[in-house]
Amino acid sequence: MANIQKMLSVVVPAFNEETRLRVSLPALFDVVAKTFSKFEIIVVDDGSSDKTAEIVLSYATKQPCIRLIRYETNRGKGYAVRTGVLASKGDLVLFSDADLSTPFTEIEKLLPALDDGVDVAIGSRAVKDAVLVKRQPVYRMLMGKTFNKFVQFLATPGISDTQCGFKLFTKQAAFNLFSDCLIDGFGFDVEVLFLARRRGFLIQEVGVDWINDSDSRVHPITDSARMLRDLFVIRRNAWLGSYGNLSDHRPGINIASSD
Repeated sequence: MANIQKMLSVVVPAFNEETRLRVSLPALFDVVAKTFSKFEIIVVDDGSSDKTAEIVLSYATKQPCIRLIRYETNRGKGYAVRTGVLASKGDLVLFSDADLSTPFTEIEKLLPALDDGVDVAIGSRAVKDAVLVKRQPVYRMLMGKTFNKFVQFLATPGISDTQCGFKLFTKQAAFNLFSDCLIDGFGFDVEVLFLARRRGFLIQEVGVDWINDSDSRVHPITDSARMLRDLFVIRRNAWLGSYGNLSDHRPGINIASSD
């Protein structure tokens, strides 16, 4: 895997994550350091009211490759990921949830796609080789499948799972796409993939191991409604020209899964 020799930036959005980060941040550092010789971990404190920033700083003082970005007002996961990505320095950019629902070691399944010339490799719970170690409650699974039907119809046909919080980008793709993203909430995953398709970036969906966290921050009613609204916002933004140039960035569009 040629890309393993490059510098990796890992972006972790965090809102009131002091409990999780006490455990997950040192664990993440250890496993990233075993895989990459050059890396940074950027934790974006999305206006937390707990000790998230203090926890991150306590590790950052010992490990300079751990960086904290902090702002006072809670803006949403999309805003946090966008902020971290645009501040990153790596040749490859991965964003991962603070709960590590997808273990970092799953990056080894995404890297071959970039070696083959793919621009965006996305972890998926809905294609071949995905392993759901611990599943969501049935009602969340049904709501997720229903949401994906709207996503496929309105924004990203051919992508089975837009919401898995484990996505790897080349630096060029990351900056090109996130520079124009506008959605601050959970709908940002769909937005960035919508832009990637429209601009002709090569996307591959890769099955990964995934462990449901029972303390999910996604509210099944209110956040699902906001994400559904965001689908129409994305289409409106595209129609109004808010995303700038949507012409193909590369010749051809390839939506491929690991099937």
